[in-house]
Amino acid sequence: MPQLATVPSIWNPLPNFDTVKADGQLGNIVPLDQFYLDVKNGNLPEVLWIIPDGTVSEHPPSKVSVGQSYVTAILNTLMQSSAWPSMAIFLVWDDWGGFYDHVLPPVVDANGYGLRVPGLVISPYARAGYIDHQTLSFDAYVKFIEDRFLGGQRLDPATDGRPDPRISVRETMPILGDVTEDFDFTQAPLPPLLLPTDAGL
Repeated sequence: MPQLATVPSIWNPLPNFDTVKADGQLGNIVPLDQFYLDVKNGNLPEVLWIIPDGTVSEHPPSKVSVGQSYVTAILNTLMQSSAWPSMAIFLVWDDWGGFYDHVLPPVVDANGYGLRVPGLVISPYARAGYIDHQTLSFDAYVKFIEDRFLGGQRLDPATDGRPDPRISVRETMPILGDVTEDFDFTQAPLPPLLLPTDAGL
């Protein structure tokens, strides 16, 4: 069944988020076709979150190669856009195709961190060949966005007036690394690296 932008699902949780509803942001959840149109028209938002549906999620029974083709097409499109010179792309998985890591996650609070998953930083200013050995989580991407657009202010569920069940603002965890270390803003910008979308299909 095709994923619909307005229908909550395991692949599209945002329509169910209280904060998204309360902040009047349901209209910002759009189909992938709108993403391609926005790229073409130079109308990308400052922050964009793209999620797959089950058929391209790289989870069984779907083929990993189909998901890779889907992601590569999106990346190629972004790299060819007018926004590429100032872009930072964080490509992340949850459990990546149902294959689980063997390392016990660190305990940071009652919820803990999840298992290790792959993550890539793609940008004209990404440090080429760099492997980040910090402890990171999805919170690190939120922290990066807050640092960039809120001047380091944290979205604190205790004070921001929005219902939020988090027991803490995990962006402030001492163990959490800083993804800005993955960038070198003094280097000459890297050109796009376009890849074939049919590899392995």
